[in-house]
Amino acid sequence: MIMVSVMYPNQEGVAFDFVYWTATHLSLVAELVGPALKGVEAERGLSGPLAGSPAPYVAVAHLLFDSVAEFQSAFGPHAAALMADIPKFTNVSPTIQIGEVLD
Repeated sequence: MIMVSVMYPNQEGVAFDFVYWTATHLSLVAELVGPALKGVEAERGLSGPLAGSPAPYVAVAHLLFDSVAEFQSAFGPHAAALMADIPKFTNVSPTIQIGEVLD
């Protein structure tokens, strides 16, 4: 299993509409990539490691797929539409990491 983490940096001037992101954008992701998506979690950054320090990311989405190939074939055809939706909820560009889930 692999995890695709979509991380939105917490930087000065960041705007982020969590309601749109969770209710609309993540639903659109699930609809477009279909059954290849095995699970999704949405996370709001609260703080860094020290009390009162800012979170490095304002939000992170974790998407689960069986393999990199399944992710690429399910996401690829819809990448442009999904990326075009990002400005509707934030003014920052995400960093994306693909990792292997270790059990």
